[in-house]
Amino acid sequence: MQVEVLTDEDGLKGAWFAATIIEPSGEDKYLIEYKTLRNDDDTEFLREDIRACNIRPCPPEIIVVDGFKVLDEVDAYYNEGWWVGVIEKVLINSNYVVNFIEYDEKTTFNQADLRPHQDWLNGKWVVPSDV
Repeated sequence: MQVEVLTDEDGLKGAWFAATIIEPSGEDKYLIEYKTLRNDDDTEFLREDIRACNIRPCPPEIIVVDGFKVLDEVDAYYNEGWWVGVIEKVLINSNYVVNFIEYDEKTTFNQADLRPHQDWLNGKWVVPSDV
């Protein structure tokens, strides 16, 4: 099963990473294999036991036709995972300055590396403006 996994590892807290569930590995835990993160010697994809509360289905794709606006909440693909941020500035050629408020860091992204932020609540995907 394809999923996204929230990690609490230093430097990666708050990011969701694509993974595959391999098998149950205990009470309320699953062995997963990341799709982008590799082991320390870079010989294979990293496998890890993850608590079920840190696993969610992959969000449905939302097509953004007219681009994003200032203050839109987005997920930005950065360092092999999806990080929550806010559009701070709209640039030319479908580029945006995204503010990762939790880390007080700003980075420029092309629209291709952004998706509307969605939350997994009570077994359903919810866009924050719908909450």
